[in-house]
Amino acid sequence: MDGIELSHRKRATPAQSSPSANHSSTDYETGSYLPTASADWAEGASLGEPMFIPSIDSSSSQFRSHTHTLSSTSTGTTGTLASVNPYEKLNGSNSDGMTESTKEEQDENNNNDDGTRKSLSFTQLTAIDRQNFLALVFLYLLQGIPVGLAFGSIPFLLKSRLSYGQVGIFTLASYPYSLKLLWSPIVDAFYSPKFGRRKSWIVPIQTVSALVLIYLSTTVENLLENAQENLFKITMSFFTLVFLCATQDIAVDGWALTLLSQEALSYASTAQTVGLNTGYFMSFTVFLAFNSPDFANKYLRAASSDVPPISLSQYLAAWGWIYLVATALVAILKREERTHADSGGISAVYRSMYKVLRLPNIQVLILVHLVAKIGFQANEAVTNLKLLERGLSKEDLALTVLIDFPFEIIFGYYAAKWSTGARPLRPWMLGYLGRLACAVLSMFAVAAFPRSGKVGPGYLLVIILTHVLGSFMSTIQFVSINAFHTQIADPAIGGTYMTTLNTISNLGGQWPRLIVLYAVDWLTSATCQPPSETSLSENATTPFTPFSCVKEADKAICRSLQGACEIKTDGYYVANVLCVGIGLVLFFAWIKGKMTRLQSLNTAAWRVESPSY
Repeated sequence: MDGIELSHRKRATPAQSSPSANHSSTDYETGSYLPTASADWAEGASLGEPMFIPSIDSSSSQFRSHTHTLSSTSTGTTGTLASVNPYEKLNGSNSDGMTESTKEEQDENNNNDDGTRKSLSFTQLTAIDRQNFLALVFLYLLQGIPVGLAFGSIPFLLKSRLSYGQVGIFTLASYPYSLKLLWSPIVDAFYSPKFGRRKSWIVPIQTVSALVLIYLSTTVENLLENAQENLFKITMSFFTLVFLCATQDIAVDGWALTLLSQEALSYASTAQTVGLNTGYFMSFTVFLAFNSPDFANKYLRAASSDVPPISLSQYLAAWGWIYLVATALVAILKREERTHADSGGISAVYRSMYKVLRLPNIQVLILVHLVAKIGFQANEAVTNLKLLERGLSKEDLALTVLIDFPFEIIFGYYAAKWSTGARPLRPWMLGYLGRLACAVLSMFAVAAFPRSGKVGPGYLLVIILTHVLGSFMSTIQFVSINAFHTQIADPAIGGTYMTTLNTISNLGGQWPRLIVLYAVDWLTSATCQPPSETSLSENATTPFTPFSCVKEADKAICRSLQGACEIKTDGYYVANVLCVGIGLVLFFAWIKGKMTRLQSLNTAAWRVESPSY
């Protein structure tokens, strides 16, 4: 990767600018003053479009995951870009020496029938862009490793020792991804120009992450063994890891906007999706499978053993050392262009955030984001845990998620295409209803779990199909809303605008989770009863008194007394029905109308006033 040019964006100078660009604004990435597009041709701006928007690479990050994404395809412009060429020379020729007619013919060949820009295939990218794309994929993969543990594997490992409410406390470890908006301007404002704006954060953050992983590998097994006593330590350890990953995500997102050329910029979201999902599933699906002695005995070993092929401590240590090697390679081999300090500084970014949050339409969109995921919280937070509780093995669950993974990639590709055009939120609304339907189907799937506890191919196929359908709907919503964010973002403060919207969207999926998990415990009614009178010891000096066995600790006591924990009311079903009901009422009474109106607004309705520094 040595010697790679990190930015191929063609920058206009004032002499080259179009007369239509009637005022200037600061390019936050370089600190230089570039002409700002007039509203007519800036309308419909998209990070996925190879178009001239002077400050499109400004400020901070665009979140993803599942997390966040940059628009993976062109979102479709509605402005009059063809009428203004920012590189047009005064003599009527463009900067490549083409006449206007030749340029128009080339633009026509590069556009789809609906006027949107054709996407380049991966093989059409330059060698440098392909190398930079792979570098981004690897950086995002590294982020996905701790995230997959915190969001995926650890809650499953904890469930056998903790109640749903206690698992809910651990979900607080995932909050830094939803709150990174608070410190993203700091990541953009402070850096070493000599070392590199993004490397100034990526290198030290990855180094600290590596050290935390290596240290945690020496203590994590003991922490999990006594999870109830060590719940706070476990939560804070992974909170620290997720905080570091969220900070790295800010820097990598900002680097993606300059690392790829303008023509390849739409591949930033692809790198993000592939990298984060690969890292996530390695720490979730692959790790859970290889952490299971049963899986190894069934598929990998000739002789049975109770020891898993890979322990959690070994997994953490291995990735800690991989982090260190990768960080050294980035520091030594990857060059970054010199950048100048932003003229507005950190205060300017916070002022920009405040201006975004003051927009009436943004306030409506924020409210939608905060309540739109309530309807499927019980399903997405509890269903897999409930299946494990019923007796589904970790390796079967891992297999389900593994099969689901390639479908997510395929769904993301088509969802991006469906999210173009004049109604980008229509797929989002269809996906919303689809996720509610999946919540209902999952509830029936849990209820149909074999009483014998033996999972056959038929039932496993049902679980796989419900997961794939849920992923399909979730991916449609995810890509659609991020395409909409890209479409409406004010190019004058594009990074800040996108980070604000994506952070609020992520927070909307986080805050209800703790409440729902506690509600499952609270709504559950379970009593430990003796299996029969004859099973009681004749020499018992005290009678068997029935007691509540909702929590895992109480269930363990019940088993030790040879009792049977009888569930009278399963809080999972009650919580799921309540969530779906709330989701339906919100959608038809408020969300549908608001989102339909928001997608019909022109871009002027989403613009803040021009910043002055």
